[in-house]
This record gives sequence, C-alpha cells and structure tokens, in this order.
Amino acid sequence: MISALLKSVHPDWSPAAIKSAIMTTADQTNLGNQPILDQSHLAADVYSTGAGHVNPARANDPGLVYDIEPQDYRKVNCSAESRISEGQLNYPSFSVRSNESADQMYTRTVTNVGEAGSSYNVEVVAPQGIDVIVEPRTLHFTEVNQKLRYKIKFRRSANTGNTSVLSHGYVLWKSAKHSALTVSLRR
Repeated sequence: MISALLKSVHPDWSPAAIKSAIMTTADQTNLGNQPILDQSHLAADVYSTGAGHVNPARANDPGLVYDIEPQDYRKVNCSAESRISEGQLNYPSFSVRSNESADQMYTRTVTNVGEAGSSYNVEVVAPQGIDVIVEPRTLHFTEVNQKLRYKIKFRRSANTGNTSVLSHGYVLWKSAKHSALTVSLRR
C-alpha cells in the first residue's frame, strides 16, 4: 500500500528507489521514542525489525535514495558472465562478516531527490568490533536527481569481542532537512 502511494506521488521512481525511501526513513524507535520490542517484549534486533517502523510521510520526502538498475540484478545471477556479489548491489544496507581479516569495501551511489543545493554530512555508529570509514564525509548536491558516490570500508578492529554475537550500526547521511539511514550489520 505504501509503495503504491509513493509510486503515485513519484511516478518516475523505480521499485528500488521506493524500497530505499521506505528503508532509509523508517523509525528506529516506537511512537513513545522507546526501543522497538520483539514478541518477547525485549529490545528487538535488526532481524526482528528490518529497517524499522515505516514512516510514510518521511518516505515520501527522503532526500536521498539508493537506486538499482534492472541490469544490475542480472549481474548477481550465478549464471551471469560478469557476476558481482550481492554486496555490490546499490542497496541501502550492508552485511559485514566479523571473522574476515581483510577489509570489506563497498561503493554506493545516492540520488538527490530533495532540493538542489543540498549537503549531507555522514554520521557513523559502527557495529561492535568493526571500524567503519566513509569517504567522502560530506556529499554536496547542486541539482535534483544528481547522483554522487561514496566509499565505505569495514575493518575488523583490535577490540573485536565475541564474533558470534549479532551487532548492528548505521551510516546516517544528514542534511538540514533530511536524514537517510543505512543499516550495517555484523554477524
């Protein structure tokens, strides 16, 4: 239902852009500004909440979206000639393996669907045991529908802790008006 409403307001948005708008603007707390609870009334983890509680008003005006072209999906198909890993899709989330000794690096492209002249600064809350490096730290958009890229590196930190415990963090692109949350997950 929310996807249909967004498509009616933004007919030029792709399904991936609509999904991105819903995910990156979802609320991380309940209406009382308390943690979202699972069925056992405990603080829910990212597997229980997904991106969070959908916020239709914010999804209608997300500022930034992560779009994916149809041909990009074909590249993750096992039979594709020039195959890419699913982590290389321009998706608004990351899954990081904490037992990897090598750096895990990704590139993401965001599209400005907000105002021309918008600037976004990055705020990072890293998952436990992972260092997160984002470059550039600020994205300056001069026009609507402009696309800019950023690189993100996940590195196992010296204080890794228990690698079997689920931990999550986030990358938040924040402007004077918008904030687009990208979830990173350690497993």
